[in-house]
Amino acid sequence: MIVSASYRTDIPAYYGDWFLRRLEAGYADVRNPYGGGVSRVTLDPASVDGFVFWTRNQAPFRAGFAAVQEMGRPFSVQMTVTGYPRALEPGVIAVDAAVAAMRWLAADYGREAPVWRYDPVLLSEATPPDWHRENVARLAARLAPYTTECVLSFAHIYRKSQRNLDRTGLAWRDPPEDEKRRLLADLAAIIRSTGMQASLCAQPDLLSPELEAARCIDAGRLSRIAGAPIEAATKGARPGCLCAAARDIGRYDSCPQGCAYCYANASRQAARRGLARHEPTAERL
Repeated sequence: MIVSASYRTDIPAYYGDWFLRRLEAGYADVRNPYGGGVSRVTLDPASVDGFVFWTRNQAPFRAGFAAVQEMGRPFSVQMTVTGYPRALEPGVIAVDAAVAAMRWLAADYGREAPVWRYDPVLLSEATPPDWHRENVARLAARLAPYTTECVLSFAHIYRKSQRNLDRTGLAWRDPPEDEKRRLLADLAAIIRSTGMQASLCAQPDLLSPELEAARCIDAGRLSRIAGAPIEAATKGARPGCLCAAARDIGRYDSCPQGCAYCYANASRQAARRGLARHEPTAERL
């Protein structure tokens, strides 16, 4: 079993103590966000093949990575670095800090461990297409020494993300598919010019020769890190998703970074309330 921690929230940034306690206990309870009660995810070494962490700030989680290594299981880190204006990302760490975090992760665990996510690509008056081209070129030059892959996706505008984007006061737009495809192809070419693989997360209609389909929960990557095969069926979360089957141990409405496009929070205020209610000793997040 692969454990995802977590595409619903940023466990490395905010919930490292809870994660360490759950590893020690050997399990975590998870409430189904769509109804259906609480289930238990076993976290002992005999049950877990590997971990995939999702974060914008892995710096507070050094003890978490060390604990996973000590238990003898591989991990990879999906780390989002976009460098967007504060109106869109009010609570994320600065780009310099993100680069430094990826540098030490690669130094300690190898370039296979971190995966850079430039995700989602959002068009607004502050982030027009040429801004993305220039921004990705700057970021790729800095991050290429520390990772092998960059995952792209275009913003999927859910109802709650539309509401939160409108609150920024920035004009934004969801462009037609042909414009999305052209921009993604340009960004992929920039990324590939630095030696990294460019992949696209769960948007098969936007693929181009410059882009591969992403496997964000990637049993192959975990196998390479472990030096041994890890078998996991493909079980995507939505059409076009090629992720391996995994159990996620996070919860929505609990990451207070306040990214305006985020699908995981109804609002930044709801996420702050979720963080305030958090108990590190609880069996579930």
